[in-house]
Amino acid sequence: MVRITDVARRAGVSPSTVSYVLSGKRPISVETRQRVEDAIRELGYRPHAGARALAGRRSNVLALVVPLRAGIHVPTVMRFAVSMVTTARRHDHDVLLLTQEEGEEGLHRVADTALVDGLVMMDVQLDDPRLPLLRSLDLPSVLIGLPAATEGLTCVDLDFRAAAEACVEHLARLGHRSVALVGSPPEVYVRRTAFAQRVVQGFTDAADRSGMSSSVRPCEPGAAREVAERLLREQPALTGVVVHNEALLGPLLDAFEHLGLRVPADLSLTAICPDELAESVRVPITSVALPSAEVGERAVELLMRKLAGTAVPEETLLPPRMTERASTGRRTVS
Repeated sequence: MVRITDVARRAGVSPSTVSYVLSGKRPISVETRQRVEDAIRELGYRPHAGARALAGRRSNVLALVVPLRAGIHVPTVMRFAVSMVTTARRHDHDVLLLTQEEGEEGLHRVADTALVDGLVMMDVQLDDPRLPLLRSLDLPSVLIGLPAATEGLTCVDLDFRAAAEACVEHLARLGHRSVALVGSPPEVYVRRTAFAQRVVQGFTDAADRSGMSSSVRPCEPGAAREVAERLLREQPALTGVVVHNEALLGPLLDAFEHLGLRVPADLSLTAICPDELAESVRVPITSVALPSAEVGERAVELLMRKLAGTAVPEETLLPPRMTERASTGRRTVS
């Protein structure tokens, strides 16, 4: 099948220019239009029926691009998705969920078919290879996540760096001097997923400022006991832990207590996670809330503003909100 990218390559223009020639949404020079039309004729390109039908009007559908990669916590992703769907319905839009690995080719396919008015993309990497294309597409988009460079993009997320700093600073105020971060599965860091990298940055910087000894340990599902044992072996003075891995809250609590550490008498636990999860374990966890409902809502609202031609900020970071619960206490000095 001949794609719009093939036409663009033959004509020596961008895919968005081909789209403008087909839709007539923007003026194109006679010379450029002729090159595009020649390429369409030579390649036998036929615009998707949906694209032809939707020229000049909207589909009332938004795409949520969330590849279900290894290391992703699906229940958390679904919280974002439900919020997006609920908010989109208030704007008379439906949401198309795309869970495959949507690289450049996948994003082109979404844009070329004109099935959606705009897209929201999750699981953003610091140096995400999809971003140059996203900047060039004639399709409004919002990222849930903050890449290293946000120029020409629209991004919304919890301020994960500040969230990690808040957890460490809370432990510092309680007198803890040796802390550890139990983080996402290793593959999340290998991909340089933005939220996980920013948590590490905030945790490490805050620990250094407070003069704490610290370490970072990625953790696979089912490896809570192994990680707890390793932390205590390598940091025998450990009294404070920050958890950024929703699936491990209960297992880590059990693992540390099985190793003889009472929470919070001997070890204080904090987390970055949804409030309902922090409240559900047998020792309620002091946590910075993961505001999935608010982030999902903000993403859709930003996208609708872009569709209306309204200027939006490149970055929208929600400040951390910490709730103290039973899992943290002052460090006891023996």
